[in-house]
Amino acid sequence: MTSTYRFLLLGVLALSLGTACKKTFEPSTAKNEDDALKNEADVKSATIGTYAVLKNADYVRSFHFLSEYQGDNIAQAQTSSDALSNAYRYTHLVDMSHVNNVWRQSYGVVNAANKVIAFTPDGASAGMKQLKGENLYLRAMIYFNLVRIFGRPYTQGNGTNEAVPLILESTTTELPARNSVKEIYDQVVADLLKAIDLMTERKSNNFASKEVAQALLARVYLYMGNNAKAIEFANLVINSGRYNLLTGDAYKNYFRSVPEDNRETIFCIRHTKAENRDFSAIGSMYFSEGGQGQTGWGEIYASTQYMALLDQQPADLRHAFISPYTNAGDVLGWPYAVPVADIRMNTRLNPNTPMYYINKYNYQEGLVNLSSPVYMRLAEMYLIRAEANAKQGGAGLQLAVDDLNTLRQRAGLSGTGLHTLASLAAAGKSVLDAVLEERQLELAFEGHRAYDLFRNNRPLERNYPGTHSLNNTPSTNIQQTILPSDNRVIYFIPNRERLVNPNLTQNP
Repeated sequence: MTSTYRFLLLGVLALSLGTACKKTFEPSTAKNEDDALKNEADVKSATIGTYAVLKNADYVRSFHFLSEYQGDNIAQAQTSSDALSNAYRYTHLVDMSHVNNVWRQSYGVVNAANKVIAFTPDGASAGMKQLKGENLYLRAMIYFNLVRIFGRPYTQGNGTNEAVPLILESTTTELPARNSVKEIYDQVVADLLKAIDLMTERKSNNFASKEVAQALLARVYLYMGNNAKAIEFANLVINSGRYNLLTGDAYKNYFRSVPEDNRETIFCIRHTKAENRDFSAIGSMYFSEGGQGQTGWGEIYASTQYMALLDQQPADLRHAFISPYTNAGDVLGWPYAVPVADIRMNTRLNPNTPMYYINKYNYQEGLVNLSSPVYMRLAEMYLIRAEANAKQGGAGLQLAVDDLNTLRQRAGLSGTGLHTLASLAAAGKSVLDAVLEERQLELAFEGHRAYDLFRNNRPLERNYPGTHSLNNTPSTNIQQTILPSDNRVIYFIPNRERLVNPNLTQNP
């Protein structure tokens, strides 16, 4: 390993591609790094090892905390020494553990992907080109996640703000500085376009394929404000015939089935039964049978603000992803009375926090804390298309409403539960308002909400019980507002990296 990467990884590559994956992927870690890639079998083994890094708790769990916990769909009900509290309360530190984790694991994936990309010529066999495309997708996904964590939204300054160092297979700079948000986005787009050209195999939804890269490109273009391109690539995925919106009981049990059998999931981070992390799983923070500390920590709940939005339509099937914990000691399954009259309160805060458990990360294949976090699914493609059409205006407004109603009908709504341009106008809402509201309902707890607000230049406003109130005097003031221009919408560059590389500037 050259010193170009050493300062970024601090020895993590050897750990992430060795110890963390050794149990399952020993063939890819038993070789010296310089001798690892000799043929297609080596490249396939190395690529599987790179996917495995995504499953490391230091990546998948920490990334979830940094993305979802900044939103207004959740409420932290009690203080914690874990840095997830800093993410939730916007009290960021220069050496937050979860930020360090994501930085180190991300550049481990980038470095591994770079080696495959450099090794594989574009004119290689179809199998090799597929693997090169998968590594291009992985690099693009990682950089897209990094640029959102450490760089301001693209729409602020048209991408001129600083983001993260762009390390490619051809990079020779010993101690690289941060690249701009635009430079990172441009590389992500280039990687995904090339990946689309190279990949020809339709693999299961825990591996990259042409449609997976198209789906991420639709999201990336939306974040860049390129609405026409966002629509183009969302259409390619929707019209591919590869995916279907789940309905009825299948939708209510969306996150509990075997991921490969789910026709709506585009890409997920697959965890098998042998990889159940129990109390260290994402779902343990959201859910616990029999109350806190039984099968999980059960400290993060759906916010009353989110529940008020969801409860506007009591028949909405998305209630199935909420499991209220009652005073009778029962964890309720859907259907249940809306609103819940006997909801138990967490008394560790004043005012107390209602214990609306979230089950999107629980009960995969019957195991209480097992899940395979969904990174992209078909519903998001409809929402991307709807948002882009809403912003284009004109005939796009009705097209956006049509897409919203497709999802609302899938959620069991009809009649006045569906939107029309007239009903939205009467309610004083724009079509974009309705799109963002539908994104909040549909994609709740999946890491989108804060990004949706800030990239659309909208504030995040919390007006519900949670530990964010501890920032206030008196602490019974439950309001918190984070403006899209606030320094805290992104995280600090890890101080441990800046100590090694003085060319890394710090976020204010």
